[in-house]
Amino acid sequence: MRKSLITPTPKTARPAAEDWLDLEHAAAVEVTSEEEGFPVESALLLGETRGWRAASSGAQTLRLVFDQPQTLKHISLVFEEEQTERTQEFVLQWSADKGGPFREIIRQQWNFSPPNVIREVEEYQLKLFDVTVLELTIVPDVSGGTARASLKSMRLR
Repeated sequence: MRKSLITPTPKTARPAAEDWLDLEHAAAVEVTSEEEGFPVESALLLGETRGWRAASSGAQTLRLVFDQPQTLKHISLVFEEEQTERTQEFVLQWSADKGGPFREIIRQQWNFSPPNVIREVEEYQLKLFDVTVLELTIVPDVSGGTARASLKSMRLR
């Protein structure tokens, strides 16, 4: 049996910077891979600017598991690709139960065409209650190429 102690986020604590959720203290993160120098925290923590990049090509999953159920009203995602022309697809989904089932929020494709189109910014206004898991799956190249998934930032409110 695996066991870990979770320290709940105090109810009196305000989210940092612009009322974004302080993910460092509100959730655990699971990720399929990460390149050295571009850890997943670099896309999630406030004040970080490097972003996350996968260590290998193919579909990648980033999962936030919240310590306490959350109400989410705004999700901001920023993707950047400065080198490889490609069509990326991502799926954002959530669950009120840590074991599933998941409900899809959005499935989106985007064409990166460096040097002109290198940035995708997605802003979602919504009302999700009792969110225990938020999952982002990225297929970096729908044609099956060798591009690696990356995420510049994910912010939640």
